Amino acid sequence: MKIIIMDDDQSLRYTLSEIFKFAGWDPIVYPNGREGIKGFLNHGADIILVDYHMPEIDGLETVRLIREQNQQIPILVLTVDERQEIADRFLDAGATDFALKPVKAPDLIARVQLHKRLLDMTKTVQATSKIQYEVFVTKGISETTLTYIERHLSASLQPATVEEISKELSLAVPTIYRYLTFLVQNGKVRSIPSYQKIGRPKNRYYWI
Repeated sequence: MKIIIMDDDQSLRYTLSEIFKFAGWDPIVYPNGREGIKGFLNHGADIILVDYHMPEIDGLETVRLIREQNQQIPILVLTVDERQEIADRFLDAGATDFALKPVKAPDLIARVQLHKRLLDMTKTVQATSKIQYEVFVTKGISETTLTYIERHLSASLQPATVEEISKELSLAVPTIYRYLTFLVQNGKVRSIPSYQKIGRPKNRYYWI
């Protein structure tokens, strides 16, 4: 599997390359979005990792430019910023998911494996239906990822928090929150407050 890494931090590029080589994959690194996009258009890839803060073209614009050329390729955003408003901007631009820094090898490998499987599922459906592009239910909501989350929730016996669902599905917390919000708004999922001994109550979500 060919993975493109776009990050201006040389040490992180090296770390990510070693992680992916250990997993048996083929990493290709670029120091910025401009070179990374050019490399992707010329040589292709199976997965793309994009850093949020980069010179010349930042991660958000890089995601937008990639999506103008390709609707299918999974794009994971590397960031230390966990704010939901930032995640929403990236998802609106076409990002698939997030890999939070500092990167943890097991989590990152699991996340990449998941998105490769989801991509393969999409291609299988396309081969049957002759659809030539990823279907987005609405801005920032991929049909493939939505179906994956819906199947998990409908099979779950107990309500779960965003963090619990994130861990079970190998999707980032901001991604899970965005999709759960969409499902709540569309009447498929409900949330109930779960009161903790310490701190604020957390919502638990369940399939209706």
